[in-house]
Amino acid sequence: MSAEFAETPENPETTTTPAPPATRGNDDAPAPSAEFHIAAGRGAAGPYALDVSPEKAGWGYSSLRILELPPGGEHSFATGDSEWIVLPLSGGCTVRTDGPEGVSFELAGREGVFSGVTDFSYVPRDAQVRIRSGAGGRFALTGARCERRLPARYGAASDVPVELRGTGSCSRQVNNFGAAGVFECDRLIAVEVLTPGGNWSSYPPHKHDECRPGEESELEEVYYFEIAAAHGTDGLGYQRVTPSGHGRGTEVLAEVRTGDAVLIPDGWHGPSIAAPGHDMYYLNVMAGPGAERAWLICDHPDHGWIRTTWPEQPVDPRLPLYAAPAPAGDPR
Repeated sequence: MSAEFAETPENPETTTTPAPPATRGNDDAPAPSAEFHIAAGRGAAGPYALDVSPEKAGWGYSSLRILELPPGGEHSFATGDSEWIVLPLSGGCTVRTDGPEGVSFELAGREGVFSGVTDFSYVPRDAQVRIRSGAGGRFALTGARCERRLPARYGAASDVPVELRGTGSCSRQVNNFGAAGVFECDRLIAVEVLTPGGNWSSYPPHKHDECRPGEESELEEVYYFEIAAAHGTDGLGYQRVTPSGHGRGTEVLAEVRTGDAVLIPDGWHGPSIAAPGHDMYYLNVMAGPGAERAWLICDHPDHGWIRTTWPEQPVDPRLPLYAAPAPAGDPR
């Protein structure tokens, strides 16, 4: 994942540093960046502005769809063999599951990803779901193939842990709405990361591409980006991924803009770089085959030392960009 699931480095799970990978031969040349960087619009399919499925990504578990609805718009989908979280990016909606066990949740949503924490809803596998938005909006559907069928639930914005990770120019904010240990899912892990302009996040580079019990999780990951405009100019950022010696030899050096996504089946990922003056948002979606739903990472052996400098520096004073709202009753 990104280094953003709680920091200790970024999720309070565990960080270890493995030995550097062995030198790779020509037969193991890195896969081209274009295979993993999906520019805005290029991943559109049907009603979705972005549609990343296990089949399209060439992996086993993680999915992400970006749904755009006009005022009064409605969309229905079958969850199939995956669990999903409906997360408003802008606007609010009603989420309803059909059938005798059907439930309905009113999501207040938010103006945009840089304006505040949002509420969300979880819908289980093997269900039919309808999403309707009276005022219109954009909604992320984060998904993971799973085995257990958990009950549909509402997640209040006031219950989302908002944490600050790193210090100095590595400071960032993490909204842990779907982190392991925060909100129950079978396999899905999802968080939001906000990086002030000029800062680096997902740093030091880290990986989670092999199963080493108690040390590292095997997780596929999607990064979905939005970049804040400033002075009438659209923003941009950069994402780096380098081969770890495992999997597909993923290598990415991409200029990313609003609506872009980067697929990370394996490899050292980071930094995610926000251009000065343009705050960066990304949504991390992860899942994998492990029996335990956990986010265990390994720092890159050349760069993990940067963590030792963090206690000497203050957190960027621009953070938090916003905090979770105070509880205001059950909005269902």
